[in-house]
Amino acid sequence: MRLLVVLAAAGSTAATSSTATESTQQAIGYPTLFLLVLIGALVPVVPTGALVSSAAVVAYHQTAPFALALVFVTASLAAFLGDAALYWLGRRGLRSKNGSRWLAAIRARAPEQRLSQAQSKLAGHGVAVLVLSRLVPAGRIPVMLACLLAEWPLRRFARGNVAACLAWAVTYQVIGILGGSLFPEPWEGVVAAVGLTVAISVAPSVWRRVRSAA
Repeated sequence: MRLLVVLAAAGSTAATSSTATESTQQAIGYPTLFLLVLIGALVPVVPTGALVSSAAVVAYHQTAPFALALVFVTASLAAFLGDAALYWLGRRGLRSKNGSRWLAAIRARAPEQRLSQAQSKLAGHGVAVLVLSRLVPAGRIPVMLACLLAEWPLRRFARGNVAACLAWAVTYQVIGILGGSLFPEPWEGVVAAVGLTVAISVAPSVWRRVRSAA
């Protein structure tokens, strides 16, 4: 009887410790995820897709309710606000006689060939191209610049970008969930999710090089 009481107490202590650890992870993790995705939307050098997938892996292994839903809300909201801020800064640069460093940064990341393709697709398909642009590696910036040059108002861009950010967050969260479900340890799922997102991001450029070499 005494042994059962000791085991029950140990189990309760472990559960309390696990809950405290998860609470600490959430208190630090969600604001950090929000900030990094927001920065990644403004300065497209942060691998935001890998961040979302990694956060989804950790959330998948947690016992807290709505952990995955919070990752989804945090990532999609941060991406939307970052895109909206960058688009607003780009519009200011277009109206300025001297442009702006933000507009110059957007132009620098949109090669002429990809910009031309984005403009052609945007003219033919409108908002659908904006939605898909976040799912295509390196597709977001050329389409955003195409929207700027087409003089889309911020409100029109924002309406289309809502669906784009939601679809983007779902896609990379699913990648994280798959990684988390395949491995018993969170770190293993994180490695798998990051590897998959990196492979997805470099695949188009590798394919273009193979085609040009052939």
